[in-house]
Amino acid sequence: MSGSTSNNKNQYENIVSSIDYNSMNNNNNINNNINTNQLDTNHNNNNNNNNNNNMQQSIPSNISNTSNLSNNQIQSIPTTKGKYSLNDFHLIQTLGTGSFGRVHLVCSVHNGRYYAMKVFRKSHVVRAKQIEHTNDERKILSLCKHPFITRMWGTFQDCKSIFIIMDYIEGGELFSLLRKSKVFPNQVAKFYSAEVLLALEYLHSKNIIYRDLKPENILISRSGHIKLADFGFAKQVETTTYTLCGTPDYIAPEIIAVQPYTKAVDWWSFGILIYEMIAGTTPFYDPSPLKTYENITKCNVIYPNHFQLDVINLLQGLINKDVTYRLGNLKNGVQDIKNHRWFNEVIWENLLQGNIETPYEPNIPAGVGDASQFEKYPEERYDYGISGIHDQFGYLFPDF
Repeated sequence: MSGSTSNNKNQYENIVSSIDYNSMNNNNNINNNINTNQLDTNHNNNNNNNNNNNMQQSIPSNISNTSNLSNNQIQSIPTTKGKYSLNDFHLIQTLGTGSFGRVHLVCSVHNGRYYAMKVFRKSHVVRAKQIEHTNDERKILSLCKHPFITRMWGTFQDCKSIFIIMDYIEGGELFSLLRKSKVFPNQVAKFYSAEVLLALEYLHSKNIIYRDLKPENILISRSGHIKLADFGFAKQVETTTYTLCGTPDYIAPEIIAVQPYTKAVDWWSFGILIYEMIAGTTPFYDPSPLKTYENITKCNVIYPNHFQLDVINLLQGLINKDVTYRLGNLKNGVQDIKNHRWFNEVIWENLLQGNIETPYEPNIPAGVGDASQFEKYPEERYDYGISGIHDQFGYLFPDF
């Protein structure tokens, strides 16, 4: 970043002042990934239970269904509207809560399969100025069909809420597994990061920037493979974008500098993810988000003694504040990462086909709606499915 130290400090303070820091404990993390825009997300580093917070600069809500998309992209968006209704599901229990609503475990009355039903209160979404992001999440999920990305099956709405029916991923968050393990062995970190890489490669092929990569947003399936989830910050753009969003420890320096940025921000976050899996903490962490942003822009990374030279070399290419030299953003794109010597033994096609043994399989039975990997939440009386009253905000979500 350019400018004096004083100017930099003022810029950081302006960024921090735009964030809502409500206190939340780790049990309030959004399991199974309800949209986390404007929510505090606890990203506990090194088991210190410190709060890092999702940040989202207030921007005018744009309810256009075609913003930032080309004509070809618009025409290719599948419809999900009205594929289901509440009558199609038995509501079983809450998997997670957030500022906008809840995620429920539900069972289909037709096929007996279990799904995650994300419920967003329309009034809360509107109040938080997240209309565009919520509509974008639906659009992006409708475009994504990949083995390492959670699948959306359909959407619907009532007078008060909007609903998204997703795959139910029983194994919980990678975040929880990492905290239990403290750190991952090199080979385990390599396996998970390789699957994440394939998911990001797929998203980037569709001009989608993910923008919120972190262990909390990576779920583990019953078979032990990853599923990238929570697309509340994802955006489809052909060139650059400016929105200030993400989780402090994982934000790329060009986002902090309020510069136009590209898909390269995901490769920065990818490097931070690999570092955290092997070190047990993120490289720029500080209890103060302001100091975290300063550390990111300085980009002085200290590698623990147990880091192998190959992974250090990879991370030096990924965690590079000069985006023109950042691995993944060079002439050969993602191939530079896939061909790096740290990934030498990975047979990418076999990995994509699920033909590589997973390092961990959750101890959960199949097909019974096991929710043991998620926190318990008190249940409430839900006013879902109410009809006959004025739908004040329905016009803002025309494709649900």
